[in-house]
Amino acid sequence: MSDTQHNDGNTAKEKPNAIDLSTVPEDDIKTALKFEKGDMTTPLLEESSFATLFPKYREQYLRDIWPLATKALDKHGIACQLDLVEGSMTVRTTRKTWDPYVVLKARDMIKLLARSVPFPQAVKILDDDVTCEVVKIGNLVANKERFVKRRQRLLGPNGNTLKAIELLTGCYIMIQGSTVSAMGSYRGLKEVRRIVEDCMKNIHPIYHIKELMIRKELAKDAKLANESWDRFLPRFKKRNVKQKKPKTDAKKNKNKKSKPGEANPAFTPSKVELQLMSGEYFLSPNEKRAKELERKKKASAENRAKKMAERMKDDVAPKEAVPDHQSSKNKSKSAAADKAEEKKQLEQLMSKFKSKAAAQKNSESKRRGSEEGADVSSYIVDGSASKKKRTK
Repeated sequence: MSDTQHNDGNTAKEKPNAIDLSTVPEDDIKTALKFEKGDMTTPLLEESSFATLFPKYREQYLRDIWPLATKALDKHGIACQLDLVEGSMTVRTTRKTWDPYVVLKARDMIKLLARSVPFPQAVKILDDDVTCEVVKIGNLVANKERFVKRRQRLLGPNGNTLKAIELLTGCYIMIQGSTVSAMGSYRGLKEVRRIVEDCMKNIHPIYHIKELMIRKELAKDAKLANESWDRFLPRFKKRNVKQKKPKTDAKKNKNKKSKPGEANPAFTPSKVELQLMSGEYFLSPNEKRAKELERKKKASAENRAKKMAERMKDDVAPKEAVPDHQSSKNKSKSAAADKAEEKKQLEQLMSKFKSKAAAQKNSESKRRGSEEGADVSSYIVDGSASKKKRTK
């Protein structure tokens, strides 16, 4: 009797065998986990609400599809509100809500609508086997031009790269601004996030596409189900080939040794050295301030003068264009006037030289005649004349 009691105690302590979910069909798991209306007998005790903002360019589209969104959420007992003044969407639970988790699904739906996902696609998030993720890529790349190029790699030519990723992962992907919105299964979203983040780290999506294609083919083979696939997957090594930069003249001058007594051309004096050379280093703070003020005034005066000169350019009358026949006549007239002036000057010079030559000839002839006609009486003093002078 004691043995039977002891055995009964052991059986009571034994734990039930764990169920291996891999052996259970997927449809049975979905049926067991499905939450239907009526499973929750009492309403929710507290109200839960979520709100999200949307950009201005989505206002018209949201206004058009909001009746459809209200109808879709009303089936699950979720109330929604569109505030065009604040630019926000709000969802909240009500007394009619029969699924406590659906409010999180509604939050994801308005989040996708704000990120430019069309309503027919965004409403699928309310299904149990669909989830979503919004990957923020704006802060992953600092340079804006580089960010735009890497974001374009995700799209590819004519959007072919994005289509390939969607087919291999089974997810819907929308690239808008600095975010990437994806909808699908958890496994597919994990792959999408890895591809997006690696693309922003300068790893092309084509490498991941090749890997996913190989994995898809290997999954068809039942023999490789419990083996490692590493030997089949490609291994891409990142190669950063550093390009040799051409030597600049500054580096040549730096390496070039200067002769004794010569100044080094590559040497650039510092700010303090320039102040010592100009004597500004020894000025007091007030003197430095006054000098800086004077320099600013001088610069402003020069700028004012330049601007005034530019304004005065408009007031200057343009030169009128002279017709060709008038300009040729004026040129011929000016040439004739110049020739007449030169001829007149030559005649004046010739007459001047002739008059000078004639005057010099007359003076020489007079001097010669006086020398030939002179006699002794000219050298004797007349006494009568002297007497007369005395009487006077």
